[in-house]
Amino acid sequence: MSRHTPVMSVMVAAARKAARGLQRDFGEVENLQVSMKGPGDFVSAADKKAEKILFEELSKARPGYAFLMEEGGAIEGSDKSHRWIIDPLDGTTNFLHGIPQFAISIGLERDGQMVAGLVYNPVTDEMFLAEKGQGAFLNDRRIRVAVRRELNQAVVGCGTPNIGRPDHEGYIAELRQVMLEVAGVRRMGAASLDLAYVAAGRFDAYWEANLSPWDMAAGIVLVREAGGFVSDLHGREEMLKTGGILAGNEMLHGQLAKVLKRARASA
Repeated sequence: MSRHTPVMSVMVAAARKAARGLQRDFGEVENLQVSMKGPGDFVSAADKKAEKILFEELSKARPGYAFLMEEGGAIEGSDKSHRWIIDPLDGTTNFLHGIPQFAISIGLERDGQMVAGLVYNPVTDEMFLAEKGQGAFLNDRRIRVAVRRELNQAVVGCGTPNIGRPDHEGYIAELRQVMLEVAGVRRMGAASLDLAYVAAGRFDAYWEANLSPWDMAAGIVLVREAGGFVSDLHGREEMLKTGGILAGNEMLHGQLAKVLKRARASA
């Protein structure tokens, strides 16, 4: 996909424009660490600014498409079959702490199906792209999910329920069980990038609960187009509704699903 389709060109241009502000703002974060109030307010403003740019650019290029955004919520469009699902800054806690693991995430839904996804980390300049039926790419290089077949050789990404989030006990039970069966567990702090890492074969699998649609939308397309399997935590395709996600290659997706089910039964 070195020559982008029209819709992908639109997404790339919007992401690059929003990324310029985030790069500048990320450079400023260190200067704000001395003030407790400063960084939080600053990151919130950076988030909103990036979302405004994405909204304006995508609206201009595709008038009438609906939106679902982290900050701006749902915006109806005259085109009832298309919807952009956007996270302008996935990994705000990382951003706030000067950790270069965050991303812009843009997903396109057509008639209820995710058909295109972009995940872009402005600091590393890694752009993950996928469009239904076209394959998945990292900076124009084709990517595929990892081929490992055994959980005991797998590095698995996850998310942790932080302060104020539900189901700490359930997560601890899952983590305990998974840790007994895999080569390593990683918690990186940006769900969209975790899914992109599965697509690129960096993570063998990934699971998380209580996510929002904009955390997952783009990544779902990336993993599928890279030859992987994505479901919610109950094995269904209800990720955007249930907020749970499980991704990996066919073998590891199935094996990890069994481990998580066992963990939940014993929790």
